[in-house]
Amino acid sequence: MPWKEIWGSYKGRIMGITAGIFFGFIYLWAGFWNMLFFALMVFIGYTLGRRSDSALGSFLPWKEWSEWLSQRWRPFK
Repeated sequence: MPWKEIWGSYKGRIMGITAGIFFGFIYLWAGFWNMLFFALMVFIGYTLGRRSDSALGSFLPWKEWSEWLSQRWRPFK
């Protein structure tokens, strides 16, 4: 079978096995809790990148918070 057919038919399985091997090596190298923290960081990075790619805007409304703080909190009036 040509590689394009294999990739087209079994793309999800290949990616799942690759991810499993990758996280398995991280588990062996760094430990379980470090692996979970790393996976959380990857997920957060993916989520922020996806939002940026699809032009959904920032994950946190920084502009709204800065406007709210500038109206509510003025220490030197």
